[in-house]
Amino acid sequence: MHSHENTARLMPDVASHAQPHLSGALDWVGMDGIEVPVRFDAGDGELQRSSAQVGAFVNLKRPDKRGIHMSRLYLLVDQVLSAQALTPDTLHGLLRSFLESHAELADRARVSVRFEQLVRRQALRSGNSGWRAYPVSIEASLDGEAFQFELGTEVVYSSTCPASAALSRQLIQEQFAKDFGDGQALDFAAVHRWLGSEQGIVATPHAQRSVARLLVRLRPGAAPNLIDLLNRVEDALGTPVQTAVKREDEQAFALANGGNLMFCEDAARRIQKALDAEPALSDFHVRVEHQESLHPHDAVAYASKGVPGGYGNAG
Repeated sequence: MHSHENTARLMPDVASHAQPHLSGALDWVGMDGIEVPVRFDAGDGELQRSSAQVGAFVNLKRPDKRGIHMSRLYLLVDQVLSAQALTPDTLHGLLRSFLESHAELADRARVSVRFEQLVRRQALRSGNSGWRAYPVSIEASLDGEAFQFELGTEVVYSSTCPASAALSRQLIQEQFAKDFGDGQALDFAAVHRWLGSEQGIVATPHAQRSVARLLVRLRPGAAPNLIDLLNRVEDALGTPVQTAVKREDEQAFALANGGNLMFCEDAARRIQKALDAEPALSDFHVRVEHQESLHPHDAVAYASKGVPGGYGNAG
């Protein structure tokens, strides 16, 4: 009976045969969408298990070689991420293993991990709470000794248009003048009833669900803290979408919207200021998208830390 090693030697390996008429070095070769479980600490000290999609790649620097050993990448992803928590050190070691397994073929490696992280969020006033699933994307690369780790996520929030609010206030003023007349004595009870009626509030500003997509680059040695990142951005915006909502929570959310009128430019600058104060981040890229309820198109703004050679030119 043949051993596993003998059987493998007898199998054809067409990937090892060069094709001189198609020679050339390749930037990246590998696999995407590898299904694997991961365990990630979002910053609260608890390892949460999630189902992830992983991309694993190396460059092919040898123009005379037809392909890489994709099964080696797959097995390394499975062995490492199934057994170890998802950290910068784990991914650094995984990328070194990629290169060691392709010592004659590659000198650069990268890995991407995409999953959702559940975070418990408190209601605004009622004392209830609920879960929010935040998308997480992690990109790590190794080029020689240069290791880089990036964390991406997004925050969904409500944005009320300042221009629409001003126009609504004008219409309410005009309606008040019609209903009570200039110069006449005002009765407090009548005005109070009018303010609580549909006839009094004749216009409301338009608001829309909005999304801030975040990509941050960590300084060497810094640990990723997803919850802190989310808290910084949600606190800066003031109106993140809610989970459990009773009437008192909805009223508090309406109050927050009224006190946080913002164009997409305002939102991008708020996030920029919040992230600029975080010393663990060497760079960041923010894409703010206000999914307009007035227009069929969206209002979009970008912001970055503005460091030389950084994300500033990214779209």
